[in-house]
Formats: sequence, structure tokens, C-alpha cells
Amino acid sequence: MPHPSPIAATPMAFVQAIVAAYARYGHDPASALAQAQIAPEQVPQEQARITAWQMERISDLAMRELDDEALGWFSRRLPWGSYGMLARASISAPTLALAVKRWCRHHGLIADDITLTLQTTGSTASISIAEHRELGERGALREFCLVSVLRNIHGLACWLVDSRIPLLHAQFPFAAPPHAEAYQVLFSGPTRFGQAQAAISFDAQYLQLPLRRDEKALQQMLQHALPLTVLQYRRDRLLVQRVRQLLGAQPQDTHGAEALAALLHVSPRTLHRQLKEEGATLQALKDEVRQSRATELLLRTQRPIKQVAEAAGFQNEKSFIRAFKGWTGQSPAEFRRSATPLA
Repeated sequence: MPHPSPIAATPMAFVQAIVAAYARYGHDPASALAQAQIAPEQVPQEQARITAWQMERISDLAMRELDDEALGWFSRRLPWGSYGMLARASISAPTLALAVKRWCRHHGLIADDITLTLQTTGSTASISIAEHRELGERGALREFCLVSVLRNIHGLACWLVDSRIPLLHAQFPFAAPPHAEAYQVLFSGPTRFGQAQAAISFDAQYLQLPLRRDEKALQQMLQHALPLTVLQYRRDRLLVQRVRQLLGAQPQDTHGAEALAALLHVSPRTLHRQLKEEGATLQALKDEVRQSRATELLLRTQRPIKQVAEAAGFQNEKSFIRAFKGWTGQSPAEFRRSATPLA
């Protein structure tokens, strides 16, 4: 059955890694390649690409046939069901933070070749990988391993809270590969190469979200778990909150949808669509944030109206006065005179 989205974006290098795993275990990959509709003569072609469906198919077949969900990355097999066990151990956590911490800790118990760590610095959370030995024979599977492990935990995290979790960036401890452009599809946000460790970073607020999945949902997911690594969630449960914060923190950089969308690493069309799904509009959020900021400054400071307009994110005083009258029925000066100062 062909995949409904036939865009070929996954690098053939990952198929080459799976073929290497077959060689390590002394198995023939011919059947798996055929079932994934990958011609053997395509495999050595560095610039070749396959679809998400083909990648899911060959990965699933290889994991079952080799009985190794790590596909030869680690010094010992991870028998079929290992990653399901990790998910099951995490699903009873009250928040995403605890679920991810459990997943990272338990991963170290079944594969001590790497250590995953969740860290929070300020408003940024990161999941990093420390490598303790070569991944695969002579490190041949290193890229495939690091990419897969990070996409696995990111996909699971999105699934657990039923939310798109946009990445601020991904990073890897190797030079940009020949297929570096594929990372734009593999990871949302920019990708950095030549870094000290492999890691993904995202807004730490997502860690406080409650889990929205139960054991029944887990059983259903595990029957077809691999798409988690390619599923792009449309819903972002913190988008409205993140938009409010950006509008408040960077009023001069968020006048238009294009500028705001760029800061959020989405297209303007996607931004408007996702806000609509959350029952909000960009204009309404702008008005809410600007009115709150302007009201605070008018009541608590003696700044000139022009400075208040600028601090609230308006490009000129005239448009600020017109908007403020629409909100309150008064001009900013009238509002200031009639209100009792709070401090």
C-alpha cells in the first residue's frame, strides 16, 4: 500500500545504515528492501531519497527481523518491544517533565552506550546525548542513531501531551553530511553541526503540560509507533501563550504576521491556522497584549503618550490613540486623567 504523502525527503544514508545492521547480524536485507519498494541499486546512491512510508516500512521490518529496535547502534540488542517498555514506564507521569526524565533514565538501563539528559536553562529545555562508546561497528551507524533517538523522544513527547512541540534548534557532533538539507524536514527549527553533543532544544513551558494519554491509547499507538518520528502535529497547545509572550517581550519585532511567524519557526499561514484551531486570532491577541501594556504604562508612569505608544508596539502615536479609543472609549490622555493611579 503506497504512502499517501509520496514526498521523498529521507536520506538514503539511513537505509545504508539499516543494510549495515543486516550485515552485522548476518542477515540478507533483500526482502525488507523489496517490501519497502527500495531497489537494491538505489542503496549506494548518496543523493537518493525515500519517502516517510518507505522509511517506516524498512525500519519496522528490520527491527522485527533482527529483533533489535536499535538496529545495530548499541553494543547489545534492544529486543522488539524495548521502546514500548520505556513509553509504558513514562505514561503514568503527571507532567511531560517527569515523563521525559523517566524515559531518559530508563533508556540508560537498557542501553548504556549513551546517556540522555533533560536540562532546563532559563526558559529553554534541552534533551542531550552523551556518547560513551562507538555507535555501531567503527561508529558507522552514529548519525542514524543520534538522529533516530532524538526524533523518537521528540515524537513521543508530542504524542504524550497531544501537542506540536516546535524545536528551537537541533544540534549534532559531526560535520554537516552531504544530505544536510534533509534535516530541515527531520527537525523543525534550525540544525547546527559540529557541536559538542547531539541535542534538541525547545521552550521549557511544554514540560509543565499534563499527559493526555492513557494505557489504552498507548496500546493502540504501539501497534503503529514508528510514524511518531515523522508525524507533524498541527496542534500546539502553548501557541497562544507563546504568541502573547513574544508580542509583550518584542513589540517592535512583531508588527506583522510574517515577523512573528519567523520567530516561531512557522509560516504565516500555519500561524493563522493554528491560532484559529485554538479559538484565537492574531489581531485579538495583539489588542489584548497592547491594551494591557498601554494601560499599565498610563497608570503607573508619566511617560509621554508617544513613548507609551512605542512601548506598546505601535508604529506611531496616531494609530495608538485610535486603537485605545476603540478599546476604552477614551483617548490615552483622558484615560490617564480620569483613572486613579495604582502607585
